[in-house]
Amino acid sequence: MPAENPIIVWFRQDLRLADNPALLEAAQKNHPIIPVYVLDDINAGAWKMGRASCWWLHHSLHALQESLSKRLVLIKGDASEVIPYLAHDTKAAAVYWNRCYEPWRIDRDTRIKSTLEAEGIEVKNFNASLLFEPWEIRKTDGAPYRAFTPFFRRGCLGTGEPDVACPAPSTVNLASNPEYGVSLENLNLLPQKPMPRWDTKMESYWEIGEAGAQKKLKDFLKTALRNYREGRNIPSQNNVSRLSPHLHFGEISPRSVWHAIKRCMITEGLETDGDHFLNELGWREFSYNLLYYNRNLPLHPLQERFQYFPWERDDESLQAWQRGKTGYPIVDAGMRELWETGYMHNRVRMIVGSFLVKDLLIPWQQGEEWFWDCLVDADLANNAASWQWIAGCGADAAPYFRIFNPVGQGEKFDPNGTYVRRWCPELSKLPDEWIHRPWEAPPLLLRECGISLGCDYPYPIVDHKKARVKALTAFQAIRGMS
Repeated sequence: MPAENPIIVWFRQDLRLADNPALLEAAQKNHPIIPVYVLDDINAGAWKMGRASCWWLHHSLHALQESLSKRLVLIKGDASEVIPYLAHDTKAAAVYWNRCYEPWRIDRDTRIKSTLEAEGIEVKNFNASLLFEPWEIRKTDGAPYRAFTPFFRRGCLGTGEPDVACPAPSTVNLASNPEYGVSLENLNLLPQKPMPRWDTKMESYWEIGEAGAQKKLKDFLKTALRNYREGRNIPSQNNVSRLSPHLHFGEISPRSVWHAIKRCMITEGLETDGDHFLNELGWREFSYNLLYYNRNLPLHPLQERFQYFPWERDDESLQAWQRGKTGYPIVDAGMRELWETGYMHNRVRMIVGSFLVKDLLIPWQQGEEWFWDCLVDADLANNAASWQWIAGCGADAAPYFRIFNPVGQGEKFDPNGTYVRRWCPELSKLPDEWIHRPWEAPPLLLRECGISLGCDYPYPIVDHKKARVKALTAFQAIRGMS
């Protein structure tokens, strides 16, 4: 290929320079590089990014623009048309990208590759988002795994350590700014008038971009990995990494995180804590594996009998759950943390998920949809697999009859009410004894604390004991179905 012909590097869920094999491969060629990002809501269909993800993407693209000397070409449209047109119009010698694994992306990318190769344009794609490719991790009989432990221990770790992260290119020969694309503002990723700027409250919680991701990892290794095994379950403690949105948008690679954790395990003697964190990376891999082999994972239960589960439609209760007004403090605290920050502590995600599908009998897909819109780390594989897990209908799922008691969960994992007091300040004056069950507090105490139930804070919208019996009865109705 003539050296003057450019190579297009198509950025997707890899918004970084370090450990970006598509970019590194292109930089090693004697060709100018055209970096491109395409906002493709057309092929995404129902799974186009939610509002919180769009907010994150705006700031992540801004950071990448700065790293690429403002040469990143931004385009909004059907990538099936945009990428071939751009390659043809610029007389590109090749198009390189890093693989994505959502079904709609796989279908689209396959079409694009065929179109480009038919025109004699070289296409290369690489793994930059996972530790192991889904097709590499299968059982000895060739079937995909349906349980996490053998998947991770035998399937993943049995193949050896993940590849070492590759460095960022020492130099990137960027093409002259071509006359293509739009400004970042014209992608309209931020809330548009007349919608209020609900996103500004999230800005103080995050440092978005590759530099922010690297800083978040360093801070986690320095201050939060120690005692991760136990501390990760306490939502008021800083023993979680909060790397999930950085991983989803590819501001940092899982390989970089994996090997940084492994080094810390050795140098700091944190083998147990580190191993538990690596398990979480394993669950991320497992979710992608499930989605790759089960294209309908986001909508249809893996266990077919749950197609017949007698879910209920209850818009009023759904709205109370979404707004953090269920009357169960640990649930409400989690939902308010989500709305305020675009994030929710993982232990609390399980509690609020169980409450929705088992106390309220609302379909897990409605919880998945709300999380998709509100989470900055909304990830199709993780979101779908996690909701199926908590609903009891997925692979390696928590049994349906495992129903979290929201009061007991609050008292166990937030015993001093620190988390609840932060996100439900109207309850802050309640003593620890009553913070997770305010409706049982003595009336005089409630008055002394300035709390009027039903006014300042709602009564429980459902009786957990009765809801549990109802949920188990519903489960029994489908138990013998295949």
